[in-house]
Amino acid sequence: MGAMSLGERLHALDRLQQRHRPLAFAAAVIKKFGDDEAGSMAALIAYYGFVSLFPLLLVLVTALGFVLEGDAKTQSEVLHSTLGQFPIIGEQLQRNIHSLKGSAGALAIGVVGLLLGGLGIVGATQNAFQQVWHIPRKRRPNFLAWRLRGVGLLAVLGVLLVVSTVAAGYVTAQTAGTLAVLGGVLVALASNLLLFFAAFRFLSPDEIPTRDLLAGVAFAAVLWQILQHIGGYYVSHVVRHAQETSGLFAFVLGLLAWLYLGGQVTLIAAEINVVRARQLWPRSFTAPLLDADRRALTSSAETEERVQEENVEVTFEDQ
Repeated sequence: MGAMSLGERLHALDRLQQRHRPLAFAAAVIKKFGDDEAGSMAALIAYYGFVSLFPLLLVLVTALGFVLEGDAKTQSEVLHSTLGQFPIIGEQLQRNIHSLKGSAGALAIGVVGLLLGGLGIVGATQNAFQQVWHIPRKRRPNFLAWRLRGVGLLAVLGVLLVVSTVAAGYVTAQTAGTLAVLGGVLVALASNLLLFFAAFRFLSPDEIPTRDLLAGVAFAAVLWQILQHIGGYYVSHVVRHAQETSGLFAFVLGLLAWLYLGGQVTLIAAEINVVRARQLWPRSFTAPLLDADRRALTSSAETEERVQEENVEVTFEDQ
């Protein structure tokens, strides 16, 4: 028998969906993810995350300069800590620990850059959530409203992200002590649940009930923790043992991939919430269109309403 054509494969997938509800739900999430071009939005989130890293490193190194200046004991403790083994920062600390000094100007530049990059992440994520939920542009937060909300949210998310990352990194690096490892896993998971609950609640449209966000929060928290462990393993076993030049490339490429996967996980979780809350499944991959297809396509077209006087109406040809 010859290979199945694309049309035959899509018909086979439609038949499988009719018999398996979980498969129909998963297929609907994947289809909506593609329809919304969520992959491009995840790339934008990853870009702002990557840009934010360098002001963060500047702030960290400058703050260390204030703390470590003239304190030999603290300098030795930092060199032998996890921070001393961190890519990019670790090598610089090893070479310049005794001459490291704080700079008010560098600190100010780093804080401003970090704030702008962080607001970029918040804005890109909020816009993605609005797009995923098919909120018309005329009903989305204005320029000032989302930035005021973003500043407060950055502080909360930053603390939770640091806690969860440190806990996950501790688990990855731990070689003994089952209870300690289990405790680190639980702390990281709890922090991730709070992190994604805050992000989904404050960045999703206000009209969406909180109960409709919980499934995506749980999904994103678990997948994000897995990514954290993978990232910790990658740094410990690949980047740390690579040569200086190749180690830098390995770190940068690995970071970009990690951030992009994190953005995709977040938006897949958001799509799960939408498909589940609005019953946008099963979806048809071939003609004829199902009821869920029509409702999804209609709400997608209505997102282009930009002013109050504009109303988009959608009709379908009879099949």
